[in-house]
Amino acid sequence: MTTSPRVRRHLASSPFSPDPEPTIEEFALDDLVSHDSYGMGRVIQVEPAAVTVDFRSRTVRITSPYSKMSKL
Repeated sequence: MTTSPRVRRHLASSPFSPDPEPTIEEFALDDLVSHDSYGMGRVIQVEPAAVTVDFRSRTVRITSPYSKMSKL
């Protein structure tokens, strides 16, 4: 039996500050990016919730959040 990690709800009366919201990186057309699995590539298309990246050997559509990809 596996259990998924649950997100703990922040109580208003708690003396501790809530966890910060994760920031989702934004990419623009022609940005150079590095991906953990595919290597270095260039953004060729931008959509509201995804980007298409040309990694020379293949073109991949990557959906948000871009946890394995960073801007160079």
